[in-house]
Amino acid sequence: MTSSTSPTASVLFVCVHNAGRSQMAAGFLRDIAGDRVEVRSAGSMPADRINPVAVEAMREVGIDITAESPKVLTSDAVQASDVVITMGCGDACPFFPGTRYEDWVLDDPAGQGIEAVRAIRDEIRVKVTALVAELSA
Repeated sequence: MTSSTSPTASVLFVCVHNAGRSQMAAGFLRDIAGDRVEVRSAGSMPADRINPVAVEAMREVGIDITAESPKVLTSDAVQASDVVITMGCGDACPFFPGTRYEDWVLDDPAGQGIEAVRAIRDEIRVKVTALVAELSA
């Protein structure tokens, strides 16, 4: 697949299980930025599958993340990214000079009901929208 424009930035979302927060953030970034931003997500201890409540919460806003699967965090993924956004993985994230890091403090949707996950989803959408505006500036 060839694209006439290459992505302006690459963003990696990292949480512990790569099953909820980072997957929702990646889904929003793909939806909002399209092919203008390269999107990755990973976890320091990936789960077996994406949180079904996170999938449902995203479906409610028209974003399908069912094809995604939790991926293990690698140094290569971090090094290949311009911006690394962590969500509660703490010291498990490798650090590389020249890479921009942000830590988004978000509740973990694991084991929570749809109401709680909707609130987390909406908070993630606000943060991703602000990130896209910043990357586009």
